[in-house]
Amino acid sequence: MKKNTMPVGIFDSGVGGLSVVKEFMRILPEEDLVYFGDTARVPYGTKSKSAIVRFSINNILFLLKHNVKLIIAACNTVSSVALDTLQGSFKVPVLGVINSGVQQALRLTKNEKIGVIGTKATIKSNAYTQHIKRFSADTQVYSAECALFVPLVEQGWLNNAVTKQIVNIYLTPLKKKGIDTLILGCTHYPLLKTVIKQELGNRVALVDSAKQVALQAKRVLKENNLLNKGKAKATLSCYVSDESEAFKSIARQFLGFDIGRVVKCDV
Repeated sequence: MKKNTMPVGIFDSGVGGLSVVKEFMRILPEEDLVYFGDTARVPYGTKSKSAIVRFSINNILFLLKHNVKLIIAACNTVSSVALDTLQGSFKVPVLGVINSGVQQALRLTKNEKIGVIGTKATIKSNAYTQHIKRFSADTQVYSAECALFVPLVEQGWLNNAVTKQIVNIYLTPLKKKGIDTLILGCTHYPLLKTVIKQELGNRVALVDSAKQVALQAKRVLKENNLLNKGKAKATLSCYVSDESEAFKSIARQFLGFDIGRVVKCDV
């Protein structure tokens, strides 16, 4: 198999990485994708750093069995605490989702007040604040742990009354700080974009790291002559470690089409 025709691998702790899949299919429609959702161990955001690193290595080893040419860690928790280890452990390029999101937020903010929402592990790591301050020391960063967002998404509760109430509770303190830009610091969170936008209004720009990492992947593939050009129709192969039917249901709801067979496997 020629390197440029090999698939791209994407992994996440659960269904959240589908936000990356959606953007990737829009931006790079000719690329085959292999997706792995570690649904048996979701959420990662409450786990220790050593556990997150171990899970991530297992996920990458699984994807490498499918001869992937590039891997996206479609998980802000992994990107926050494990990306350096992963990039130093494998020859295949491994991309995270933090830096590209930070660059977009800095381009969008007008009052230099940026909000960041994420899991406990992501917020505790301070990764987003450190990245933002590295490029713009004067920008104020306000962070909030949104521990219930991932379970809401995994349950498919994307826009009901309970979800709206929880979003209000989490985001009200950030609204009071006067942020004009909010980084969705978890790839599950774009699935809640509609209700988040309703809560914050049009004045606050939302930064979806899924779109930004898909654009970064395109640049990396192009720089390494790995773009799959001229393919008529790309394929999406999905694997999970638990609950394949629930995954299929949420994928259909979010992507807008039936993804077909989802294979349950151990890693």
